[in-house]
Amino acid sequence: MKRILILGGGISKERKISLDTAKQVNTTLKKKFKTLICEPNYQLTENIKRFKPHIIFNALHGRFGEDGYIQSVLEKLRIKYTHSGVIPSLLAMNKILSKEIFIKNNILTPKYIKFSFYKKNMNKKKVVREIDNKLKFPVIIKPINEGSSVDVFICTKKNILFNLKKLEKYNEIIIEKYIGGREIQVAILGTKKLGAIELKPKRKFYDYKAKYSLSAKTEHIIPVNLKKKYLDRVLNLSLKAHKLLGCRGVTRSDFKFYKNKFYLLEVNTQPGMTKLSLVPEIASYRGMSFLSLLEWIVDDASLNR
Repeated sequence: MKRILILGGGISKERKISLDTAKQVNTTLKKKFKTLICEPNYQLTENIKRFKPHIIFNALHGRFGEDGYIQSVLEKLRIKYTHSGVIPSLLAMNKILSKEIFIKNNILTPKYIKFSFYKKNMNKKKVVREIDNKLKFPVIIKPINEGSSVDVFICTKKNILFNLKKLEKYNEIIIEKYIGGREIQVAILGTKKLGAIELKPKRKFYDYKAKYSLSAKTEHIIPVNLKKKYLDRVLNLSLKAHKLLGCRGVTRSDFKFYKNKFYLLEVNTQPGMTKLSLVPEIASYRGMSFLSLLEWIVDDASLNR
């Protein structure tokens, strides 16, 4: 029987979601494989030696799990693993690097600036004026290398300075123009356009709580109510972005649809596999069971990704 070691947990701010993903992946895969959930800590190499996995299923989320770090470790260990490889993971996780790739390849993405907290004695009025001149309020502020809408805030002129203080720990962040409209997310499986889903959060936007809390009551709409030409467009844009970053396996691309234009916010190389996760929901709508989805991901595992 094939042995699959499932990496879950980690030290990122998305640890809880990663553990949820790992548990659900384990519950499903153990029906057909011998499985073990393992933390990516100092005992990892020892657990690998003892368990001797044929494949490592990467169920980590956030920093060190989807930014190329753990991928480089797995490449060095020479054990086949799932999802995207070192460079694609790094590019997708870094919002500035990925945005520049999108821009150069004619994919619309919200206009942005990089903001540094290194500058001492910043003139507060000048900061607000500069942001307003370059982007116009409202804006979104967020870390450059975090996922799951961690530390993401919608800001106006009145609260921008207050919210910026919350992100000082990051040293550098990204500030981008806020785009209204509809939340559309698309799943890609290898080179297949799996499908799209629309989200209607009750909160201001699709933030961490809206994604992972049942109490947030985010509405999931599938099939998406879009004209065929727009649905085809967003599916094609997702596959294009997936290929441009060099992604492998499964990805989920997040868009805003505003005034008949799609704005790509980001590509997620480690989409969640929890009960509220979108990729399994899209797959289910397309007639693909959760087990079949996970088996596809396992079969796709390799090195040199």
